[in-house]
Amino acid sequence: IDPIREELVMSLVSLIGPRPNLLDLDTGGSHKRLEIAHPILTNVGLERVRRIENHVDQAFRTRRLNMCYPVSEGAEGMEPALAALCAQATAGVEAGYNILILSDRCVDADQVGIPALLATAAVHHHLIREGLRTEVGLVVETGEARQVHDFCLLGGYGAEAVNPYLALDSIALFDDLPDIDVDEAQLRYVEAIKKGMKKVMSKMGISTFQSYCGAQIFDGVGLSQEFVDAYFTGTHTVVDGVGLAEIAEETVRRHHGAYGQAHVYRDALDVGGELAYRLRGEEHVWTPETITTLQHAVRGGDFARFEHYEQMVDDQTAKLKNLRGLFELRFADEPVPLDEVEPATEIVKRFATGAMSFGSISSEAHTTLAIAMNRLGARSNTGEGGEEAERYELLPNGDSMRSAVKQVASGRFGVTTEYLVNADDIQIKMAQGAKPGEGGQLPGHKVDARIARVRHSTPGVGLISPPPHHDIYSIEDLKQLIYDLKNVNPAARISVKLVSEVGVGTIAAGVAKARADHVLISGNEGGTGASPLTSVMQAGSHWEIGLADTHQTLVANELRGRIAVQADGGMRTGRDIVVAALLGADEVGFGTAALIAEGCIMMRKCHLNTCPVGVATQDPELRELFPGQPEHVVNLFLFIAESARRLMARLGFRTFEEMIGQTDRLDMRPAITHWKARGLDYSRILHKPGAGPGVAISNSESQDHELEEVLDQRLIIEAKPALERGEPVVIEMDVRNTDRTVGAMLSGEVARRYGHAGLDPDTIRIRMKGTAGQSFGAWLASGVTLELEGDANDYVGKGLSGGRLIVAAPPVGPLVPYENIIIGNTVLYGAIAGECYFNGGAGERFAVRNSGAIAVVERVGDHGCEYMTGGCVVVLGETGRNFAAGMSGGIAYVIDEFGVFRQRCNRAMVELEAIDASDGAPFGVGPDPTTAELMADPLRHHAWRLRTLLERHATLVDSSRARHILNRFDEYLPKFVAVIPVEYRRALGELQQAAWAVDAAVGGD
Repeated sequence: IDPIREELVMSLVSLIGPRPNLLDLDTGGSHKRLEIAHPILTNVGLERVRRIENHVDQAFRTRRLNMCYPVSEGAEGMEPALAALCAQATAGVEAGYNILILSDRCVDADQVGIPALLATAAVHHHLIREGLRTEVGLVVETGEARQVHDFCLLGGYGAEAVNPYLALDSIALFDDLPDIDVDEAQLRYVEAIKKGMKKVMSKMGISTFQSYCGAQIFDGVGLSQEFVDAYFTGTHTVVDGVGLAEIAEETVRRHHGAYGQAHVYRDALDVGGELAYRLRGEEHVWTPETITTLQHAVRGGDFARFEHYEQMVDDQTAKLKNLRGLFELRFADEPVPLDEVEPATEIVKRFATGAMSFGSISSEAHTTLAIAMNRLGARSNTGEGGEEAERYELLPNGDSMRSAVKQVASGRFGVTTEYLVNADDIQIKMAQGAKPGEGGQLPGHKVDARIARVRHSTPGVGLISPPPHHDIYSIEDLKQLIYDLKNVNPAARISVKLVSEVGVGTIAAGVAKARADHVLISGNEGGTGASPLTSVMQAGSHWEIGLADTHQTLVANELRGRIAVQADGGMRTGRDIVVAALLGADEVGFGTAALIAEGCIMMRKCHLNTCPVGVATQDPELRELFPGQPEHVVNLFLFIAESARRLMARLGFRTFEEMIGQTDRLDMRPAITHWKARGLDYSRILHKPGAGPGVAISNSESQDHELEEVLDQRLIIEAKPALERGEPVVIEMDVRNTDRTVGAMLSGEVARRYGHAGLDPDTIRIRMKGTAGQSFGAWLASGVTLELEGDANDYVGKGLSGGRLIVAAPPVGPLVPYENIIIGNTVLYGAIAGECYFNGGAGERFAVRNSGAIAVVERVGDHGCEYMTGGCVVVLGETGRNFAAGMSGGIAYVIDEFGVFRQRCNRAMVELEAIDASDGAPFGVGPDPTTAELMADPLRHHAWRLRTLLERHATLVDSSRARHILNRFDEYLPKFVAVIPVEYRRALGELQQAAWAVDAAVGGD
């Protein structure tokens, strides 16, 4: 350091005193931190913090800082008020106060409050810049915090605790609450906020609030860069907009609205309506008028009425509903004659419906979409709910109910080999679209017997796809999954669904390099027929931002030609798809608009199963009211394509392909009248990347998936007698760790010919020696047995679909199988059916997402049976931590020789019980029961089932561990613990009661 700077630094240190060293052993205990159970403080809790210095040996000193300033100073007074607040925070820390309480309780007719988030972020970053942030805790006392998102924002920008006094006081106004008192009601509110915050944190992969606090996991939209740099330092933003002046102006206007004369009368109060449509409430694009007009247009085939609908919607977007509403189309000086423009019947082939699952919407709604899109040569998307096999057959009139896009989310919910081979596109859901980072949710009351059969789950048990980061940790994992899916169905495009956010272009570039054929950039508008209300808002970003980022990044890295790009999220009109194409989209997806065309009236009760028009319900009586016809959906998309054609003619484009990426045809609306919109700057979105000679700006190439030399090409040739005539074959060969996804392509051929039922057991028997690479036995079909003498890497048995997997250590050698790892991590990921026997241990996350497979293994690492929904797992040795986390179905038997399993098991959703030795075999089952018989009545016959599986394990893999336990079965049986999910037990009990009731009604015994 130069002498002048050194002198300056030393003078500052002497001024403010030496900073405590948090890691100094000599001062341990003299610098204390206050621990609280959660970051939500009640009014009483805040008072305890405020007065803590009177009770805890002077270790804590609190100072309250007012987030208010005189309203007489107007909007201009906010900037000096923020500066004064930050100065007070610095002075407070230097004076020895180690808890600062930022409060807006001072708001009244004469005092206007600085927005709590702005004040918190300003103080947080000011203290960081001053080097003082680690010396003080920040508590926010505010009336602004009401929803989960409010608390998450405050925490994300530095608040370590929040007291939502106005929300709590509002609850206290209702002193006649049924069955509970005010204190209990307030505690329930706090509990709801806590659960909501945990949910948000889990979406981002953050385990503790300490890690979340100050993490700033948000993107800014419509905030000026100067403002963000000053008060929200480090937050990403690509759309410049309002700054402190506009925010101050809006704050003062809101204050005048509260304390002026406007709200003297009840009718003048804001009626809300952010979620459900309300007269005189929040403006929505989907209103009774737009819905009615669209439905009349598509049912009557009336294009003129559809144009009226588009005019209403486009007028609304001009009212600043979304980013594209502020775009201006720059039409050509010489338009192209309309008859020279690509026909609508070709444009619609670029359309797809969104991933709305059978379960979230009814069978009638789901199949109507599929029939309509197949008529058009477009694509419908299954969502992650699976698809009934009967839909793969043509209807008598030649229509097809088969969805062209099959979604693979968490590798379960109907993802079988048969499902995958009946796809034109296979879509990996890395994000939830309108709910990014969060898996799809289907409430238990919507999981009827039919849904459960398709999804290989249990009726009445809710289904949740956990966040994708639980499964795909790196671009290498994603690349492997793309390779796996391409193996099982080489003819299908492999798609990856990403969510729009700042920087998604970098992810899309990785997806292209991982050899995906297609990427979807999904926006924040829309949702699903299963999503809870807390998941609808404040998640994700506009598709315009992510699409532009993706296209620009792919072009700049010369990757654009290798991958098709699709955009979706609130697409409604021909103008929308034209804007999407100009920003770089090859294809466009539609969700809500398609549902409205077939009858949805936007009651926004999808999650309750009470949809009055049979769209988002499984109630048989309500489904009978479904009014939709495929013709209605066909008309919608032909109308949208025709509308796009007319805009293309005016823009000077003859084909959709010509239009892709031509952002120079977009501009900001020149006459923006709204005072908050005048500072918006779309220059980064509208930037047109320079493409050199030969650099593609749209999808024009095919990815090389290197499938010509895979081991399965040889297996298919040698298995030809079995594939063509069902004759048993035995194949022997060596395997190396470079041989990935062994068995998947062969299984695809089996499923294509014989469906999910496959071949007879052991029709194709493959014996291998060596070390297998990733995804050994992935999607192994019924009738295929894959034996390995050696060991295998991660993802063994991924998506197992009825086959049998046997992995055993070589018969000679110094290793004791029971004591060693023989297979890697994430084994049986998303397995549907089949059997596995492993003569050795497994890594972490064994049987994760297992929905029906039976497996015996001799030890497992952390997170065994995570998110399991069916099947049976036997562990003959130690387990790691967090066993059974999220397990909602199936059963596990774990030996607990050392009495530690109870501590290692995550008992949030499961119960542990001992196995009764008298729990013998069910009546009528022979010495070698089938898989189905083994899983019949899963809550009984534990001892028989366990012994049967041990005998199979001992025979098939020559397990010394299994033989040792069998020889002393009476001694070892008390050491086994049955792990049974609570909801699984409840649901099976209700099904049994229902079956008994039917028997009694028909005179059964």
